Amino acid sequence: MKSGIIEKVGVIKIKETPMPKIEKANDVIIKVKYVGICGSDIHIYHGQNAFAKYPLVWGHEIVGHVHEVGSEVTSVKVGDRVVVEPFIACGKCYSCKNGRRNACQELKVFGAHIDGGCSEYFKVPESNAHILPDNVSLEDAVLIEPFTIGAQACYRGQVTKDDFVFVMGGGTIGLTVAENAKILGARVILSDIVDEKLDFAKKHGAEFTINAMKENVADRIFEITGGMGANVVIDSICNKKSFEDALTFVSNAGRVVELSFNTTPSEIAPILLSKGEVSIMGSRHQTNRFPVVIDYVRDEKIVFENFITAFYPLEDMEKAFKYIEQHLDKTRKVVIKLY
Repeated sequence: MKSGIIEKVGVIKIKETPMPKIEKANDVIIKVKYVGICGSDIHIYHGQNAFAKYPLVWGHEIVGHVHEVGSEVTSVKVGDRVVVEPFIACGKCYSCKNGRRNACQELKVFGAHIDGGCSEYFKVPESNAHILPDNVSLEDAVLIEPFTIGAQACYRGQVTKDDFVFVMGGGTIGLTVAENAKILGARVILSDIVDEKLDFAKKHGAEFTINAMKENVADRIFEITGGMGANVVIDSICNKKSFEDALTFVSNAGRVVELSFNTTPSEIAPILLSKGEVSIMGSRHQTNRFPVVIDYVRDEKIVFENFITAFYPLEDMEKAFKYIEQHLDKTRKVVIKLY
């Protein structure tokens, strides 16, 4: 079969790889239809992910049809349309035993620690394959995995009805956070420096938008919230300054959720935490959010419209990566089509 492989930093190729085979009773082989390109895939391509092992079949935003199943598989059958949960946890460590498999000590993420799904066929354990509702196309279903990231950020931030939630950054993940927060009944404020992104965000969860190049962000947040500050601040910009700034936007008894894998140390005065008893928490991948987001999709609560910027066939995979690099401000999601 054909697979998209990041051979080494800056080198991406299509190569012939062995077809997967059923080896365990709970194995599921998927005929892959679409694979979304995530920002983390771009980082791996550029050698900016410390966890990546090369050469590597990239891709963790995976949808397709069930092609073959092991003898003990009961939750899916051949022909089912599925979305893939993109990591494997050990099930034995402290995190796993406490229901937080996404923080597993032995976590293996498809397309980072182990080969991913940019292949014509892909094998996963049964528990990693989630059946899609009938009312979503496979094209839109490739967005479900990114939406679980937004759902997890809201879950970690304990977002509830009428909370003011400030989303820093209007990229793909920021938008998924905004939509998830709105579904939970929150009042969403979103910032970016590109007006086009802010306009798009207004159709995808944001009640208020702030152009950080034209307005004072803190002043606008405190104006919108009546001097309180945002109850939940979710940082999807993910750099040193955004993390530090987040603590200046949050209300007393508020929560800051950090999505970054940035390794640059930040400088935070402890008083910013203690005076208002602010909580800071990380958010990585997701914990049991696939069923939640799939229910949102089934109930037509998520707006996918115009979220996908472009589709490319597998043979134009390198062009797709280059397109993203050249159009960062205008790209939300670029998707590779396998068949």
